[in-house]
Amino acid sequence: MDETFRLGGRTFNSRFMIGTGKFPSDEVMRRCLEASEAEIITVAVRRVDPRNPDTGILAALDPGRIFILPNTAGAQNADEAVRTARLARGMGLTNWVKLEVTPDPRYLWPDGDETLKATRILVQEGFVVLPYIGPDPVLARKLEDAGAAAVMPLAAPIGSNRGLRSADTLRMIIEQAGVPVVIDAGLGSPSDAARAMELGAGAVMVNTAISASGDPVRLAEAFKLAVRAGRLAFLGGLAPQGGAAKPSSPTEWLVK
Repeated sequence: MDETFRLGGRTFNSRFMIGTGKFPSDEVMRRCLEASEAEIITVAVRRVDPRNPDTGILAALDPGRIFILPNTAGAQNADEAVRTARLARGMGLTNWVKLEVTPDPRYLWPDGDETLKATRILVQEGFVVLPYIGPDPVLARKLEDAGAAAVMPLAAPIGSNRGLRSADTLRMIIEQAGVPVVIDAGLGSPSDAARAMELGAGAVMVNTAISASGDPVRLAEAFKLAVRAGRLAFLGGLAPQGGAAKPSSPTEWLVK
């Protein structure tokens, strides 16, 4: 079975995406990338100097080995997000964008209306749009109809490491989606990532759970393995749950 991951017209071998925030150093980030074998990394456009785009965080990344996905972190409305995406493309990064619109400063909850508005504008301008959203099945369908290449619903508030708090609605999004669903934000442990993949997610995105851990490199590898395990479990088909105990060995030929 072809287990490559197809997203926005491109093919990737890994279903694990990683972010660039909060690492103790660029060297640790590079080592985590190697351990994770991720092929997509997100970079906040506002962390890049538009006059010198090859310096700073981008100087620590090898675009020949990993696909750099700009995000609009910090945008509080559709207009700001659209300007940020245009800035990234103008700097020569890519026409892909992880669309984030988060006006709420405390919980950083994404604004669905403004995200949908920005998606429609950016799709019309030729962007490959991957919107970050709350666990909202209705909004996910609207974004897909608007031309989003994927939807990226959160598992829990960003950076909270609280795990798969919205599993039921994430399952609904996955079941009805015609585009890849990337579970993004809030995953706190490798077991969370495995469970997300068991639900049928196309991929997962992790940052804080790795970068803020005691040993980021080991956590990067652990998440990599968990994503693979969860995907294999989904493809294999988990055995149904039951309410009562059932013997694991046949009972027809028991010696009496």
